[in-house]
Amino acid sequence: MKLSAIVAHMRAHCPAFGGRISAGIDWDTVASSSKLQHPSAYVIASGDDAEPNDLQNAIRQTIADGFDVVIVLDSSDERGQAASDALHDVRAELWRALVGWEPGSEYDPITYDGGSLVHISRARVVYRFGFVAEFQLGRSRGTDPAETWQEVEHDGRPPFRGLDVDMDHIDPKDPIHLQPGPDGRVEVRIPIELPQE
Repeated sequence: MKLSAIVAHMRAHCPAFGGRISAGIDWDTVASSSKLQHPSAYVIASGDDAEPNDLQNAIRQTIADGFDVVIVLDSSDERGQAASDALHDVRAELWRALVGWEPGSEYDPITYDGGSLVHISRARVVYRFGFVAEFQLGRSRGTDPAETWQEVEHDGRPPFRGLDVDMDHIDPKDPIHLQPGPDGRVEVRIPIELPQE
């Protein structure tokens, strides 16, 4: 999932951060390199989970792309009582902005995956909210671009234009054969041409 699309969407729909939203692939790296004023949000890729293939003659899997929105708030006490109330409001704003939004045409709507405390001190509170969006790996239509090696391989083959059907009659009264069954002689040949798009 492209984190830049999520950041742009949050900047447009999460006014609590005043545009102070950044992204990265690892929280520790982002936290040490991006020093935004608080409150701020950091969109972090959290990984993906794949369901097993659900077809026998092709590849089609459901992939759940996960990301975290890590919130950093100023705190006036170690207990975080005031920050807890602020997190409640921030969570509601994140839900309004992200839950149900599709981050790309290939994705299902985003769902909420839970949250947890990352860090608390006298100076700040860091809290993680998790989100997930699913998509399908393996195309649905032959006209779509290839997404797997199997599809690339199939696309490189010539189109199936038709077939010839050879029929060998089973006749128990064939004077040449004493046993009933096919004799290996083709009595009828049927060519079948398939329409091409």
